[in-house]
Amino acid sequence: MKQKIVIKVTGKGAKSHSKALQIAVGLSGVESAGLGGEDKSQIEVVGDGVDAVQLTNLLRKKVGYAELASVEAVGEKKEEPAVQPFAWSVYGGSMPQTYIYPIHPYQDPSCSIM
Repeated sequence: MKQKIVIKVTGKGAKSHSKALQIAVGLSGVESAGLGGEDKSQIEVVGDGVDAVQLTNLLRKKVGYAELASVEAVGEKKEEPAVQPFAWSVYGGSMPQTYIYPIHPYQDPSCSIM
């Protein structure tokens, strides 16, 4: 799953931000990294299977103060299929009655337990 990780880094200047970007790009699974925020104090990393905690700890050890700001899923939004009602008529007595039950898309309509 592709995710976007934002880490706030407080360094002593452009050199520390450059070093933080080099560390971020060096991890496996990172597709892109860049500076963000108003004062360019945040590192935005986009990748697949990147461990946000490991990246934050590496930045703390090698650059200085680092705080994990957010982790968001990026990519396609999977739409869940709509629930379709299942109806049948029951004849008994003078008037027929119709029962309508919603069936979840992943539920087998022949199974009455689920």
